[in-house]
Amino acid sequence: MDIAETTSGRITARPSQNSRPKPINPIEAAIRSWLHMLPQELLLDLDSSLESLLSRAPKRWVVYPPMVLLPAGSFGDDWWAAMGSEQAASRNAIKLWDLLLESIGRREGKGPLTHLAVNSGIPLHKSQSQGLGSQGLGMPANVEDCRPTVNKPSQENQDRGPDFDVRGVLDSYENLLRTPSGLIMLQGDFGPALPSETVPTEKDFEEAFWVSTKQNGIIQVWAPRYTMFSRGNVKEKARLLDFHRQDQTLPSRRLAKEKLRGDSVVDLYAGIGYFVFSYVKMGLRRVIGWELNPWSVEGLRRGSVANGWSVKVVRSHEVLDLEDDQIVVVLEDNRNAAKRLQGPGRKERGRTRHVNCGLLPSSKESWETALEILDNDGWLHLHENVGVDSVQGRAQEIEELIMRWLKKTDEQRFAKVEHVEYVKTFAPGVWHCVFDVYVNSTGMRP
Repeated sequence: MDIAETTSGRITARPSQNSRPKPINPIEAAIRSWLHMLPQELLLDLDSSLESLLSRAPKRWVVYPPMVLLPAGSFGDDWWAAMGSEQAASRNAIKLWDLLLESIGRREGKGPLTHLAVNSGIPLHKSQSQGLGSQGLGMPANVEDCRPTVNKPSQENQDRGPDFDVRGVLDSYENLLRTPSGLIMLQGDFGPALPSETVPTEKDFEEAFWVSTKQNGIIQVWAPRYTMFSRGNVKEKARLLDFHRQDQTLPSRRLAKEKLRGDSVVDLYAGIGYFVFSYVKMGLRRVIGWELNPWSVEGLRRGSVANGWSVKVVRSHEVLDLEDDQIVVVLEDNRNAAKRLQGPGRKERGRTRHVNCGLLPSSKESWETALEILDNDGWLHLHENVGVDSVQGRAQEIEELIMRWLKKTDEQRFAKVEHVEYVKTFAPGVWHCVFDVYVNSTGMRP
């Protein structure tokens, strides 16, 4: 506001010529436009006021062109019930989705937006009937039925050739592949609806819908219907990029890039390349990853190409060749990782400087394997969800556990949890933590 004095000497305020009204939320604008387009008889049945409907609508969104992702619970059953004639209103939903995409697209200015979905947490378990994502207006399919299935792979899958030790895992009741089965797809073709036990073919990959984003200057690619993406890991990715900077407080971490160029990293839960790509950009010689989800591996492969890095996918029946590529991802269970790395190609691997174990709610099952892989001085990065009041106690437990394993093998090395990184909150009072365990010989520098 501008301040002005009148001829009578009184002070008044007038609107500033530079002030602009706050832009309306594009979701609110879309809903208002949609309601004006509805048949009059539907508006007469409306059980809620406009203000009530708008208050129940989402206020936030994330754009991964050409997709808009709404927060969990958006436009759920309660919102449609507030419309009065839920069934009649839902028949007009496609127009609402069109308006939402158009309105958000104008605000974002990132080109046409064609796909709309509602996000949901990644379930730790899957039901027998659960597929890859759900299509429609309501909430995702029930995931409470966690009884293990005993289905055998279909003949179609048996005919697809070598398929990497994944079928037994896919038939398990635990959602080990972290499939985003709760995703609600509202608008656009996200790819074919494949049963969870399906081993994807090249044709499946080509028919899928893929998106990408850039974090810390690194491109990541994934298919939202089949693969999770965690935006909150950006902080941990950035931390890894700076891990060996010369201004690090911990002397053990101050390593010149020339020293890192001959070293390798092993990521036991590679995903779409969350941390793999940070290590490559850091300047290490090679990153070797293990991943069970073939959709994640394909996303990692596409992301590697988009970043200009050489990549190779190795299946369970293939030799682990480490001669040329910057990134090698092994499409199999990581329980055999230590044994695989002791075989052909051990010399080309060089020194393993880091082993990353990025699985939640806990990666504990892989820690002993990780220690076996880290056969020189270096770091284990152990991810786990921990109550905020238990973090320091958990750090002590982890340190003692690693020391017991080292003593069991008569190794003259020592382990110390030199840092705990609080990545993000997982639930009230629970943090996703990364325990940086530095393993080295007595009195030796890395």
